[in-house]
Amino acid sequence: MGGFWGIWGWRGAVFAGCGRHLRTSRMPYPVTSRNVGDVLASVTGTGAASDGPYEEKATSGRLGGGLLEDLVTDRERGDGRAGFALAILFAINLLNFFDRNLFGALAEPIKREWSLSDTRIGFLALAFTVLYAVVGVPLGRLSDRRARPPILAIGVAVWSLLTAASGLAWNYASLFVVRLGVGIGEASCAPAANSMIGDYYPAKRRAWALGIFMLGLPIGNFLSSYFGGHWAAAYGWRKACFIACVPGLLLAAFVLLVKDPPRGAAEISHHASRAHEGSAYWCVLKIPTVRWLIISGALHNFMMYTIAVFVPGLLARYHGLNLKDANSVNSIVFGLVGIPGLLIGGSAADRAGKRRPNGRLLTGGVALLCAAPCMWLANDVARGKILNFTILMGTGVFLAYFYYTTVYAAIQDVVQPSLRATAMAIFFCAMYLLGGSFGPVITGRLSDHFASAALAGGATAAASRAIGLHSAMYIVPFCVLGVALVLFAAARSVGQDMANLQTWMAAPASGSSSGCAVDGAATAESA
Repeated sequence: MGGFWGIWGWRGAVFAGCGRHLRTSRMPYPVTSRNVGDVLASVTGTGAASDGPYEEKATSGRLGGGLLEDLVTDRERGDGRAGFALAILFAINLLNFFDRNLFGALAEPIKREWSLSDTRIGFLALAFTVLYAVVGVPLGRLSDRRARPPILAIGVAVWSLLTAASGLAWNYASLFVVRLGVGIGEASCAPAANSMIGDYYPAKRRAWALGIFMLGLPIGNFLSSYFGGHWAAAYGWRKACFIACVPGLLLAAFVLLVKDPPRGAAEISHHASRAHEGSAYWCVLKIPTVRWLIISGALHNFMMYTIAVFVPGLLARYHGLNLKDANSVNSIVFGLVGIPGLLIGGSAADRAGKRRPNGRLLTGGVALLCAAPCMWLANDVARGKILNFTILMGTGVFLAYFYYTTVYAAIQDVVQPSLRATAMAIFFCAMYLLGGSFGPVITGRLSDHFASAALAGGATAAASRAIGLHSAMYIVPFCVLGVALVLFAAARSVGQDMANLQTWMAAPASGSSSGCAVDGAATAESA
């Protein structure tokens, strides 16, 4: 008996050490009697993890009574931290898109007050997105090196105060400058938040968690369109900017309560969190899948920002709705439909990803391929057929929201943990600089061009503006079709890039394996 307890005492020390290690750095999904083997295998490096059930003897005796209870308690606390963090990040993302798209709801009254063209309205969107894209790159790099909650807190406070300052603008130029500042503040959100979610949630749950986070997009769009339009109609567009500031200052304080997880905490490998060598930006851009996804992001944002800025105007000019009703319809077709789009898209992406490595991107590609004809038919609806427009455009946007959960999770699947904030910053830079910024500007120029042609053809001024914007909006379904084709191209490379990352994370930190994942994987395979 003495020998038995001596052996068990040694094993108990090992398991106790594993428990301490789990409390500080391991995966945040719950440990139960069915998956404790996965956790112990991942911590000790003894044996492969499995998703299957475990025999009862694996959790009997002292492990089943004492240590297992400690592990379950620890992971429940970890899940609580992950859930709290996800809730705060969701709220920040919601406010991010609320403040960002508020000017879509306010565009028509601003246009009337200062007699602006559609091109100049498009440049207001450009002011935001250019600074958002460019400043996001160094902020993303900073988020890979420093604590992320303080970066988020400062960013939320800055963009909220500057949103309120927008209501003090006295002319177009002053509003343009303030919108530049809003872009700088909001650039802190996406890289830091996405990388934190990647460290809180393992790969098999990541699309779902990112789907919850990205619910801030449709809900923020819905609330900004609905309340922005109502506030502008009741109080004027300036007071709408003042009201939007208050929740941001509250969130800036709450985000400081979020625990910053270690890099790579949700990965199985011991070596996942190690730093890279060489240029961080080049390490990311060398990944073929990332390059395809950057192109897809530019096209997708071109389309989404065009819808956000100009659909209220289309409903008002072409379909004859007033400001409040136009924004109410837009809150449904651009905002509300995104909630089921993200939830269903995230669930479908995770299921498809379990069946095949490129399942997530194929899911997104098929969804966008189906969205293109819906958006074409929506723009082809006769004047005044609001219900038909709402159903067709809402269906197209619902499918377009699949993009976020499929692509954002795919980026985390192919980029090493220490570079994920940098990768998201590069992705967003291209997404907004090439897509979000130029989408409204190019569409606005097309609208002015077609309006001038209609005016020259004998149409009245009001009719020409309606014709011009309606004709310009046919660019949207072509962009959606382009996104689908690029996602299918990315699906051809993502499997190999995922394998490269897993090989790199499994290898010890020596030689070229400490560099880029694609280089480290190639070296390990050749050895």
